[in-house]
Amino acid sequence: MQAPRPADDTERAVCALICRSGGLRAKEIAKALSLEREEVNRILYRSPLLRELCWQNGDYRWHGILRQARPHSGLQEFSGYYAPVRDFLALDGERWLAALLEGCGNIGRSLSDTRGLLHSFRDCREQMVSLFSDLREMLGESCLDWEIAFELRLKRARYIRIYADVLVITENRVFSLEFKMKSDPEHDEVLQAAKYCPYLEIMFGPDYEVIPVLVLTKATERFEFQRIGEADALLPVCSGDMLFNVFNEYLGFLRD
Repeated sequence: MQAPRPADDTERAVCALICRSGGLRAKEIAKALSLEREEVNRILYRSPLLRELCWQNGDYRWHGILRQARPHSGLQEFSGYYAPVRDFLALDGERWLAALLEGCGNIGRSLSDTRGLLHSFRDCREQMVSLFSDLREMLGESCLDWEIAFELRLKRARYIRIYADVLVITENRVFSLEFKMKSDPEHDEVLQAAKYCPYLEIMFGPDYEVIPVLVLTKATERFEFQRIGEADALLPVCSGDMLFNVFNEYLGFLRD
């Protein structure tokens, strides 16, 4: 199943309004956004992404599963593991892995390739622990208030499939990290890392910038930008030991 087309601006607006409300009826959404009620109903019932992110109660009010502000309550519904960074770092490797595996089972993440997956999961964790060790030296305790999610799987109702290996959520950015256990990137892997960016932008709302990153765990001292297909956009590609530099590129804590 391929991901559907990205939502248009109207769908984005409807999703953001619902996720930031305490529950709205279609007519209230239409009034707030100056839309026809028929158009709102079409979006609510036919948009694959909104059918994943929103639900309707018995009073015909629409609610968002994911809160579009920190803390992002509801994100655990789509993640193998989700927590503030300080809670993630407080867990040792085995307790974290047990929590991740339980969460993967809850969201329907296949664990058939157990040996390979466990190695991959542990590798991702080591990379993130190392990253936050570096970030903590530079930023202090503030980065521990960020959020982290592993194994995002958005396919609750089987209308859409959106994946992400690791999400790091700062005050106003979401870093979507795609991990590959290799030394050199392939063209398709660059496209894969960027593929779900438009959908993550809808999930997290207009206050967040989504930054896709390809991380090569077998490379060393590598940090570059690669073109995304035929577009002018560039995607950061780095080795695990240079992931800190990607965050600095966008957060600017080492600026002169």
